[in-house]
Amino acid sequence: MTGTSRTITVALADDQQLVRAGFAMVLDSQDDIEVAWQAVDGVDAVRCATQQPVDIILMDVQMPNLDGISATRQIVDAGVLGPGGEPTRVVVLTTFDNDEYVMNSITAGASGFLLKDADPEDLIDAVRTVGEASAVISPKATARLLR
Repeated sequence: MTGTSRTITVALADDQQLVRAGFAMVLDSQDDIEVAWQAVDGVDAVRCATQQPVDIILMDVQMPNLDGISATRQIVDAGVLGPGGEPTRVVVLTTFDNDEYVMNSITAGASGFLLKDADPEDLIDAVRTVGEASAVISPKATARLLR
C-alpha cells in the first residue's frame, strides 16, 4: 500500500488487446491499484485522459494514429490532474530497448520508462513508485544511458 490509503488509478494505452488485458489482470489483482480505462491508440488515450483523469497512464510507444510519446507530450502539456489533484503521470512501455525512446519519453514529460518484458512484480512496483511521485526507468535502459 502506498503512503496514502487512496487507491492508485491507472489507465492502459496500447494497441494490442492481449497486452492491455494482461497488464489489467496483473494490476487489478492489487488492492491499492485500479485500472480505470483502456485506450487503443494515442488519440484515444489523450481523449480518455482529459475526460476521466487517472493517477498514472501506462503508455505504449508504438501505436497507430498518435504514438505514445506524442500522446504523453499532449497529456503533460495539457496539465491533466489525476483524482488526487496531482498531475497525471505517464510511464512509457515498449518492447524495444532503445535509447531514443527513453530520451524522447523523458523529454515529453514521462515519469518512467519500462520494457514490456518486465516481471509483473516490477510493473506493480513501478506503478506504486510513480504513484508516490517518484520516477522509474528500466534498469537495462538506465545502465545503458549511464555508459
